[in-house]
Amino acid sequence: MLYSTVPAHEKRRLFRERLASGELLRFPGAFNPLSARLIERKGFEGVYISGAVLSADLGLPDIGLTTLTEVAARGQQIARMTDLPAIIDADTGFGEPMNVARTIQTLEDAGLAGTHIEDQVNPKRCGHLDGKAVVDEDTAIKRIRAAADARRDPNFLIMARTDIRAVEGMDAATDRAKALVDAGADAIFPEAMRTLEEFAAIRDAVDVPILANMTEFGKSELFSVDQLRSVGVNIVIWPVSLLRIAMGAASRALDTLIEDGHLTSRLGEMQHRADLYDLIDYEQYNHFDQDVFNFQIAR
Repeated sequence: MLYSTVPAHEKRRLFRERLASGELLRFPGAFNPLSARLIERKGFEGVYISGAVLSADLGLPDIGLTTLTEVAARGQQIARMTDLPAIIDADTGFGEPMNVARTIQTLEDAGLAGTHIEDQVNPKRCGHLDGKAVVDEDTAIKRIRAAADARRDPNFLIMARTDIRAVEGMDAATDRAKALVDAGADAIFPEAMRTLEEFAAIRDAVDVPILANMTEFGKSELFSVDQLRSVGVNIVIWPVSLLRIAMGAASRALDTLIEDGHLTSRLGEMQHRADLYDLIDYEQYNHFDQDVFNFQIAR
């Protein structure tokens, strides 16, 4: 009932233990707190909170328009609703190195298990669009050093994302990954890898966990969990998938309303009220107030 009873520091500790085991951890992207609870119910290992989803939720493009306050608040709402660890996208850290430091402590306070800071130039672009620009290595290193120095819980995961592969190629990507690990990154997020061999090259270059981004309609092929595991990937995210599926279903439902004037033909596609109430533990609230839950849901 209400929120997760697992403290944030414990989620982080357990997450780091599982990450150290070498197993591949699956982190679907949650687009709201309820979807995070569903991800947990289905048996996944973690929840991812995408900057693209957070901006889209506000009706904005993913070009760095969201603020730290908005991101941290939504991250807290999602993270507190599940026992799973949640990793959140912090874009370029919301400013200069001192801003990056503040970002880390704010996200710690919000109950997140980790975050990634990228090496794009502000204003940033979606990682799978053309025309990206990355900062020089010294600037990228300063961001990660500021993040690592600022954290108070050593189990809070500092991940460095690099977008340099699309700009300067794979040799630059492996060099940048090594430099970011030396700067204090606990894990590497190599964005827009095109092949399994490119993921394997990053795996060979660094001795920290690496993340694969399996976003649809992007630069990367949509590899399976087994394929990614075979080249040593440790975390896989599907950042926008659930939002895309939900919005696609919503669009089709609205078309049906226009055409038929009702949604009777779509009932089989909907989450039943009983399933929703079960997911949000509606009945558990009865222990606090008999007037809150005092009825049965017929199937």
